[in-house]
Amino acid sequence: MSDDLTGNARSFQVDLRGLVDLLSHHLYSSPRVYLRELLQNAVDAVTARLAVDPAAPTDIRITVEDNGLRIDDPGIGLTEADVHRFLATIGRSSKRDDLEGARQEFLGQFGIGLLACFTVAERIQVLTRSARDPGAPGVEWSATSDGTYSVRSLSPDERAEPGTTVRLLPRPGAQRWFAPELVADLARDFGALLPYEVTVVGGGRTVRTTDSPPVWDRAYRSAAERRAALLAYGERVLGLAALDVVELDVELAGVRGAAYILPNAANPAAGGRHRVYLKGMLLGDAVSGVLPDWAFFARCVIDTDTLRPTASREGLYEDETLSAVREALGARLRDWLTGLAAQEPGRLAAFLSVHALGVKSLARHDAELFQIMLPHLRFETTDGEVTLAEFARKHPAVRVTSSVEEFRQVAGIASAQGLGVVNGGYTYDGELVAALPGVLPGVTVEELDADAVTAALDPVDPHEELAMAAFLAAARAALDPLECDVILRAFYPASVSALHLDSRAARSERTRAETAAESDELWAEILGALKSSAPRAQLVLNHRSPVVRRLATIRDRTLLVTAVEALYAQALLMTHRPLRPMDASLLNRAFDQLLGWAAASVTGEGEGQ
Repeated sequence: MSDDLTGNARSFQVDLRGLVDLLSHHLYSSPRVYLRELLQNAVDAVTARLAVDPAAPTDIRITVEDNGLRIDDPGIGLTEADVHRFLATIGRSSKRDDLEGARQEFLGQFGIGLLACFTVAERIQVLTRSARDPGAPGVEWSATSDGTYSVRSLSPDERAEPGTTVRLLPRPGAQRWFAPELVADLARDFGALLPYEVTVVGGGRTVRTTDSPPVWDRAYRSAAERRAALLAYGERVLGLAALDVVELDVELAGVRGAAYILPNAANPAAGGRHRVYLKGMLLGDAVSGVLPDWAFFARCVIDTDTLRPTASREGLYEDETLSAVREALGARLRDWLTGLAAQEPGRLAAFLSVHALGVKSLARHDAELFQIMLPHLRFETTDGEVTLAEFARKHPAVRVTSSVEEFRQVAGIASAQGLGVVNGGYTYDGELVAALPGVLPGVTVEELDADAVTAALDPVDPHEELAMAAFLAAARAALDPLECDVILRAFYPASVSALHLDSRAARSERTRAETAAESDELWAEILGALKSSAPRAQLVLNHRSPVVRRLATIRDRTLLVTAVEALYAQALLMTHRPLRPMDASLLNRAFDQLLGWAAASVTGEGEGQ
């Protein structure tokens, strides 16, 4: 671009149509951000003027006109040279280049600014006069979406006071973005916390859209009144009746705000969706990365003056500062939790009834917090749903299952035998139980396996087991093709006829065998070399069960095998594990044969009569 300031009908130093397409479809999530760019430029201009004239006016006014929209600010303004330098070149910023010393006071950092308004505007007109150079005349800069602009000097009658007026003429099809109600809503949404008063005039109304200072910076008569105000603000802004509120203040990072505890359980994988303001201007209402991953039970509303925005100014740039802020905010939430545990157990219980998962997630990496929360965090155990502290007092040797299915399989039996088992199949529970010895000296933790369960069951008198030898031999022969051993034990409740115990090693061996059977010759040979002869599942028959005792008296070999297969199938169903195809086939066959035998028996009795 030429440095001559007298010419007209100039072209931008970029492909403006391509730029507008980039802004509309790739950088900004919605054309609604055009109003944020206008507000941002106005606020920056006012801030810049206050730096040289602390008594300067600060009110910003948006007017919805019949043919578009205008925004007036009493800010620093531009000279004609500034206009050529800053309104026609992408990547340049008057805030950055001319006022580097005051940079921390400004919102804009990317130089795109005013040109983003072409996402909704066909024509942009800027009338401006510099407060820094009072002798310089006012300037009109007028640009159209075809990529050309013109500049002319203004007479004192056209622009007497320092400041800037920006007018937008809507693009065809974009008129809805200039409706008075929508403009007021956008100004309120983006600029509610701005330090300068912003009013929107249009539709016969004048609306003040700023509401500063922020609720957390106001004075209240009592802590209860302050908490009520914060909760009411969260409900209005986030649309949720928070379970609780935690004030956030990281002075060194310039972060102020509040974290709102969600009233319902949250998905840990959903990620945070926080409302973040940058120097009072809304950055976004779904910003991630503000809190640690474990704090998925909270949503934040914060204002910051140090965190860096992304290019779209709709998210935060991941850097060391954001990492430090995230850690500091996480520490604040942690302190809040420990404070509840020490002083307000009722509120803590209400919180844990909804968000125990989040606390468990944090406690995995924080032994001190885990110890504090031990009397409060509840786990599913063979003693019911109790805390680990309570459970460990009764069972110093804690056994834990690796899955929910394993726990359900043995819970009733283990409880009747006095065996203490914790369900480690839920998210984070297994990790916390494993960490228990580190916070409760004298407690041991072991993974529950088939041998431990078997050892806890009562052995059967040798003479009584010998009397059932023929039955046990037939049962073992029937289940041997299924890689399942049969043993006899006595346990409660007597209503459980058989228990299927399956160790992890046994399951791995079955998986290996099934994979080898379906593999080609090379893989079958490799998998065959890994074969283990030791691990097998066990069907534990209950000698106290009347059903098992009656089955032992059957002399019909075919019926006996069918009855054993039915017991095996019933025990498998009790494990709540998916059935293998061969197991499902056995289940259907066994019950079909039993039904056939029962029908034949009834028919035979009828004929006998």
